[in-house]
Amino acid sequence: MQFLQDGVMNGEPEDALGSVGPRLRALRRERGITLAALAAVTGVSESTLSRLESGRRRVTLELLLPLARTYDVPLDDLVGAPRTGDPRIHLKPVRRFGMVFVPLSRRPGGTQAFKMIIPASPEPLVPTPQTHEGSEWLYVLNGRLRLLVGERDLVLSSGEAAEFDTALPHWLGSADGGAVELLVLFGPQGTRAHLRAGPGRAPREK
Repeated sequence: MQFLQDGVMNGEPEDALGSVGPRLRALRRERGITLAALAAVTGVSESTLSRLESGRRRVTLELLLPLARTYDVPLDDLVGAPRTGDPRIHLKPVRRFGMVFVPLSRRPGGTQAFKMIIPASPEPLVPTPQTHEGSEWLYVLNGRLRLLVGERDLVLSSGEAAEFDTALPHWLGSADGGAVELLVLFGPQGTRAHLRAGPGRAPREK
């Protein structure tokens, strides 16, 4: 990806850059980060970040680099550049609470798709139900999933799906100690609760 000194990408029309601001705003809100907090982390002033998101500040590489590092996304994702050349998909697993989440969707904001892997465990796990806003949808690819939602205790096998309101206490684990693989759709609140909490810290209970 090539940038000119004035911040316009070579070969990209002006209207392509017009989508950068809304994309940055959606990504920040999806991550649950305030402008003040983002300014403190990136070293870019709060007013500059605000004008960048509103389209009143011109996009430059110097502004995008710290944002890409903070959000841990490629620069191409911030500017919406098409992917060319290498047809391989480079997935970056995220490990949280003893489980592995592999992001399958790349656009900032909105519903996100993940492959979720619950490792095998020789000892039964003690359920720790959590709550957060939104809803979740899941599909069992392999293994047997134990799903607790409110007062319901369910076991789902390969090929079964479930959708539930995450305002209800819920928990996912292996039903028999074996590994479980799922496809999961999280809304913005679910993504923050499951993937953005600090290491070793469970999602907040209500």
